[in-house]
Amino acid sequence: MHAPADQRYPVKLELNGRQREALAEPRMQLCDFLRHELGATGVHVGCEHGVCGACTVLVDGVASRSCLMLAVQAHERRIDTVESLARDDVMNDLQQAFSRHHALQCGFCTAGILMSCVEYLERVPNPDETQVRDMLSGHLCRCTGYTGMVQAVLEVAQKRQENPVENNNNV
Repeated sequence: MHAPADQRYPVKLELNGRQREALAEPRMQLCDFLRHELGATGVHVGCEHGVCGACTVLVDGVASRSCLMLAVQAHERRIDTVESLARDDVMNDLQQAFSRHHALQCGFCTAGILMSCVEYLERVPNPDETQVRDMLSGHLCRCTGYTGMVQAVLEVAQKRQENPVENNNNV
């Protein structure tokens, strides 16, 4: 039995530390739900096939393509978007490093890349250049050439190793 396409269902979730609820049609992608129903416009929709990585968010702490997940699948889950990174309008250490290393240009892919980097540095706190490049290979960026991103991630990893409490202010 299939649910009618025009019927909407309540989706309750924790978005960037706040409980949120809105209605979603059964086939609505999580990226569209976050942007259009909850106002998380930092989630960018690129290819809608899970290839480009622009829509990457953290779902229960795991980097996930929000275009490949339905909004109803996010019910009672924790979702973190790029909006969660800055505190009191101050960019976190990773965002600041991206700025210092000119790791963004047009910015369309940046939010998804940052979210992948946040999760990656949690799992691999002291990566080497090859590991960072491998992680970034899951993202498409037409502007930067990735070198600045790699440098930014490596810098943040090193600083967090030197002083884990002061520098690690991410989600």
